[in-house]
Amino acid sequence: MNAQPVAPLLEGRTALVTGGTAGIGRGIAEVLAAHGAKVAVTGLTEEECAEAREAGLLARPLDARDLDACRRVVATVVEELGGLSVLASNAGVYPQTPLAELDDEEIDFIFDVNVKGTIHMVQAATEALRASGRGRVVVTSSITGNFTGYPGWAHYGATKAAQMGFIRSAAMELARDGITVNAVLPGNVLTPGLQALGEEYLAEMAKAVPLGMLGEPKDIGEAVAFLASDGARYITGQSIIVDGGQILPEGPDALEAM
Repeated sequence: MNAQPVAPLLEGRTALVTGGTAGIGRGIAEVLAAHGAKVAVTGLTEEECAEAREAGLLARPLDARDLDACRRVVATVVEELGGLSVLASNAGVYPQTPLAELDDEEIDFIFDVNVKGTIHMVQAATEALRASGRGRVVVTSSITGNFTGYPGWAHYGATKAAQMGFIRSAAMELARDGITVNAVLPGNVLTPGLQALGEEYLAEMAKAVPLGMLGEPKDIGEAVAFLASDGARYITGQSIIVDGGQILPEGPDALEAM
C-alpha cells in the first residue's frame, strides 16, 4: 500500500505574527510559513518592515499600544490573506533596569507594550479568528516572571506573568467562539541581541541549560506551530515551556551531577 502524502501542518491557515520582523518573532513567522501557512508580520518601524518584505514576508508597521492601529492592521491582513486564523502575539520589549532605578515612565511603557499590546491584538483579531472557524491565539510570554527571576527584570517579569493571567481568562471567554488561547514560554534564545553579548557569555549561559545549548527562534516557532494546528484543538489556557530544561535544576550542583 502506498502511503498517502501528508498535508503541511498549517495548510490553509493564515497567520499574523506581531514583532515578527526579527528575533523570536521572525523565527515564528518563518516556521509557520514552512508549515504551509500564509503569514503576515508586524514591526515597529517601516525600516524593519522593508527588510522583512525583501525576505518575502508581508509586513506592516504597528505600535500595539494603539488599539485602532491594531484593528487597521488586522483588517489589512484579513483582506490581503483572505482571512485570519492564527494570531501569534509576540511583540514585546525587555529593558533591564535595577528596581531602585525604575520610574513610573518605564513601568508604564513596558506594561503598555507587553500587556496592553497583547490585549489589544486579541481584541482586534477576535472577529476574524471567530470567522475562521478554528481561531488560534498564541502569546509569547517567558520563563522570566512565571518560573524564574533575574536582576533588573522585575518590571519585565511582572508583564510576562500578567500575560499568563490574561490568557487564562481570555481562553474561557473565547472558547464559545471556538478560539483557543495559549502561550509559549521561551528560555534563553539566540537572538541578535543575545549574540551581541559575545561567544564567551553565550557559552556560560549554555552551561546552565541541561541540554547544553541555547535555543533558536525556530524552536519557539515549532511550539507555536503545534499550538496553531488542529492537533492542539483541545488545548486552551495552557503554556509550553521551551527552554532546554533551564528551569529544572534544583541548585548549582545539579548539572554537575548529570
